[in-house]
Amino acid sequence: MIVRIYVPKDATALSLGADEVAQAFAAAPGVEIVRNGSRGILWLEPLVEVVTPAGRVGYGPVAAADVPGILAAIAKDGAHPLNVGVVDEHPWLKSQQRLTFARVGIVDPASVADYVAHGGYAGLAKALAMAPADVVKAVTDSGLRGRGGAAFPTGIKWKTVHDQAASQKYVTCNADEGDSGTFADRMLMEGDPLTLVEGMTIAGIAVGATQGYIYCRVEYPEAIAALRIAIAAATAAGYLGGNVCGSGKRFELDVRVAAGAYVCGEETSMLESLEGKRGEVRVRPPLPAIKGLFGCPTIVNNVISLASVPVILARGADFYKNYGVGRSMGTLPMQLAGNLKRGGLVERAFGVTLRELLYDYGGGTVSGRPIKAVQVGGPLGAYVPPQHFDTPMDYEAFTAVGALVGHGGIVVFDDTADMAKLARYAFEFCAIESCGKCTPCRIGSTRGANVIDGLLAGDRPDEQRRLLDDLCETMIQGSLCGLGGMTPFPVQSALKHFPDDFAPRHRH
Repeated sequence: MIVRIYVPKDATALSLGADEVAQAFAAAPGVEIVRNGSRGILWLEPLVEVVTPAGRVGYGPVAAADVPGILAAIAKDGAHPLNVGVVDEHPWLKSQQRLTFARVGIVDPASVADYVAHGGYAGLAKALAMAPADVVKAVTDSGLRGRGGAAFPTGIKWKTVHDQAASQKYVTCNADEGDSGTFADRMLMEGDPLTLVEGMTIAGIAVGATQGYIYCRVEYPEAIAALRIAIAAATAAGYLGGNVCGSGKRFELDVRVAAGAYVCGEETSMLESLEGKRGEVRVRPPLPAIKGLFGCPTIVNNVISLASVPVILARGADFYKNYGVGRSMGTLPMQLAGNLKRGGLVERAFGVTLRELLYDYGGGTVSGRPIKAVQVGGPLGAYVPPQHFDTPMDYEAFTAVGALVGHGGIVVFDDTADMAKLARYAFEFCAIESCGKCTPCRIGSTRGANVIDGLLAGDRPDEQRRLLDDLCETMIQGSLCGLGGMTPFPVQSALKHFPDDFAPRHRH
């Protein structure tokens, strides 16, 4: 009898020895290996899953040396110290609402047949049977907002591109995931790339675009490889190319590898880079939806935004928007990182609180010390203090407490964190990553680090504080894009919530 065993090929699992584990299993007789994505239970990686009559039983974290013992356990009753039970029943997963990540960790990322068997391409089939304007309307009615951080309504972008009279239009996916503590885009591209391919194909059909580009982060070689395999497989199966599913409609898709610049996460910088130019922010207007890639109307969406589209078309706009709260509809894949016992990916409807994520899923700090601050939304996100941990994950609720949800990355710090150092780091980061096009970002970031140094050295602290406030306001109001415009957010939140950390000190 052949035993089917799933071993993740996700970058997190690979960094923990998953390839060696897969080789050890493959060397045993009667074993079939499937390389899948990660379920997102990252503290159990590599999490190996064995197909049994009761379901897929997990063992983790597995090292190559554990393989003989696990094989012996499989041959008997499965009893083993690393056995975590049927993975679908694991409390971490069972309480989630996985719509976008429904197939991640379950399917073979390279197999179109496996994708279709798990509900894939149902959304595209619906879209091809609809008028393009009705596809746009479904996305609009679902309430889907940009999952890359800006939270702009996706349907409005699509309608603007749809309404342009142009001989050439493009769909671009911003997969240059550079925010600290974020890995949802990577996990989806590695674990279920065809969801992104399908979402982009639906976008192309909806707005009349015939070419799509995925602009993927250079530091993601596994994702780049997975995407290229998926695109080739989809093309061979007739889901991409000159005659999508026999509809007579054309949509081609290519991967472009980014050049390692954080600022290219900004949509117009990404377009400049896609055109082969230096990644610099464009002055807007015109908007990319009107004049984008090579001067043509262009959709620019994040990975998770586009990967949310198939389920919206397959299940309907009402199904999707019934998840969430207020104007934050649907689900968000949230990434738990930093000083936490249980890091990983949690997809829940908007409305789950930060406290639930930090303690029910994250299990508190790995250091055992109290949580002092949580940075949500990447390196430009505000630091959230404990008094705001009951804030629901909801764009408007976070704005009300001076924070942002962003891409859903959550980085945790315990009470040993020096918030002044972290604030200074925000300026340092901006100085390194600035494209240099606008003065507030280029000069303001360097001056900001200098002013914090002066403040901590006790050099005219009142004057330095006024200067810092003035500088932050100038960067917010005067920067061309979100890099300079949002760098003050972590600084201002650290000053507001942790003023004692900015008291003058003697530096050694």
